[in-house]
Amino acid sequence: MDETRLRLRIFSVFTALLVMVLVLRLAQLQIVDYSDHSGESRSNAVKEQRVLPARGMFFDRTGRLLVDNTPGYNLLVTPRYFDAGSTGLLASLLDVPDSLLVARVATARKWSAFRPSILYGDVPFETLSMVLEQRHRLPGISYELFQKRRYRSEANMSHVLGYVREIGEADLKAMRDKGYRPGDRIGSAGLERQYEQNVRGQVGSAFKMVNIRGQVVQDYLGGQEDAPAYSGYDVHLTLDAATQALAESLFTDKRGGLIAMDARTGGVLAFHSAPDYPLDLFTGTIDDDVWRYLTTSPEKPLFNRVTQAAFMPGSTFKPLIAIMALQEGVITPDTRFYCPGYHPRGNGRIFKCLAAHGNVNVMEAIRESCNTFFFEMMRRIDVNTLDRWGHRFGFEEKAHIDLSQREVAAGLIPDSAWYNERLGVGRWNEGVAMNLGVGQGEILVTPLQLVRYVAALANGGTLLTPYLIDHMVQPETSERLVPERPAAETLQVNPNYLRLVREGMKLVISEKATWLQIPGVSLAGKTGTAQNPRGADDSLFIGYAPADDPQIAIAVMVENGGSGSGNAGIMAMFVMEQYLKGHVDMRGRQFLWQQVLDRKSEPLARGTGAP
Repeated sequence: MDETRLRLRIFSVFTALLVMVLVLRLAQLQIVDYSDHSGESRSNAVKEQRVLPARGMFFDRTGRLLVDNTPGYNLLVTPRYFDAGSTGLLASLLDVPDSLLVARVATARKWSAFRPSILYGDVPFETLSMVLEQRHRLPGISYELFQKRRYRSEANMSHVLGYVREIGEADLKAMRDKGYRPGDRIGSAGLERQYEQNVRGQVGSAFKMVNIRGQVVQDYLGGQEDAPAYSGYDVHLTLDAATQALAESLFTDKRGGLIAMDARTGGVLAFHSAPDYPLDLFTGTIDDDVWRYLTTSPEKPLFNRVTQAAFMPGSTFKPLIAIMALQEGVITPDTRFYCPGYHPRGNGRIFKCLAAHGNVNVMEAIRESCNTFFFEMMRRIDVNTLDRWGHRFGFEEKAHIDLSQREVAAGLIPDSAWYNERLGVGRWNEGVAMNLGVGQGEILVTPLQLVRYVAALANGGTLLTPYLIDHMVQPETSERLVPERPAAETLQVNPNYLRLVREGMKLVISEKATWLQIPGVSLAGKTGTAQNPRGADDSLFIGYAPADDPQIAIAVMVENGGSGSGNAGIMAMFVMEQYLKGHVDMRGRQFLWQQVLDRKSEPLARGTGAP
């Protein structure tokens, strides 16, 4: 009897202790650890859905709409609720292999088993409708509305705007903390990439009650805890859409670059790299063959020839040589040098000139594009001085522009150290230096650098910072942003020498290449023809207009385009006329337009490419 009572007491004590432990644990869960577990409990019944914002729109300088959005649909999967047995049904509805869906569900599960991830992006509405009709057989499947790009202009502006496509693994890893998920779309080139965080907008959220199959039943708390999405900033560009469209039309079957900018401010008015590509290729799933062409073609359509292509400037470099010679005291405005049609280069060899120009001064040498005169200037000036002056005008430096600096080349102005390293000390002579005087040899420049240089000549010595974005505006709040950019630089150049060079450039158009005149508008410029190891010479032109009150400066380079006055100069003339007058007067000039269209860059063999 006593033994039975003892056992009963022990059992009672044990039971009491067990109940006490359970009560204490319950208190811990309900009170101490409530915040840790309440969200987990709620997530089993309440799901957060993203509300994707409208991506910011793009406008040209006149307010003309260039890019906006149109609705698209992403199919989502929440792996926790997805039934693998429904893979075949879903694959048949989407008309894709089962293996593709299996792989994507696995990727989504690795990202998060409880959060929806994009299973298939940009699903056609008809396909989405068929999926939704079968949603009772497809647990864990839902959809979201997103905005995809719609392009409104006849101009592509490919290398300026860039494109939007599905986020890659590297970006996803780097931007996970900014709310990006697998399958999201992200700016992948151009301004879309550079200003992604401004243009994307702020993602919102909506809380929904779901059943055990992960299907939405109703709004949670009537939407009281929802957070609205905020649209991305609308971007107002400095580009002129009509001028841009005309520039692009002139580059049919050509490779090269054209950039025009306001000679007073640096705002870019036209920017074209050829060949380009239509941006609507990226609004949906891009075809494999198209992507292969874009990424492997020797024409390199993704390569930005305005900012990245470095080539010899030819005679467009002569105004810089003239200013350097004047500033360094090597010549005066009245100094004359005799041109017999050539210049000795040593060892009985000669450099040829375009003609026998006789005694010419610096202004006449610019007008005639006298090679002999500029060979002589570099015979008198060392390469280190040229390197110093090149840097003053922005050469061999990466110019700032509203694009990734990875897309901007520095070019080359060789100095003595460069030649000593590559050719050897004592293994190069003044003939090498003389060749630089006409923009040949080892000098390499980009159209972006050339337009800064010619704008500085035009505006009296201010080296401007080119920019593509005038301002951005947030549509809901009207907040206005102006991107920061480096200040313009004032060049220490004698204004009288600048006026002398500008006068020579006016004479190039008014007395020599008279077919480049714009009716009713004075124009100043310098043509250039540069050797190209891959075929016919490159055609170049720099200029500005009106000559006495410059509003637009331009640089054009056409690979295998031949003479500067016969191709690049004509293109520049038409582009400047379109901007200044709002139209091009074709009366008596149709043959010039046709001449440009008929000229084509030579095909590139695989294994060759952009300079």
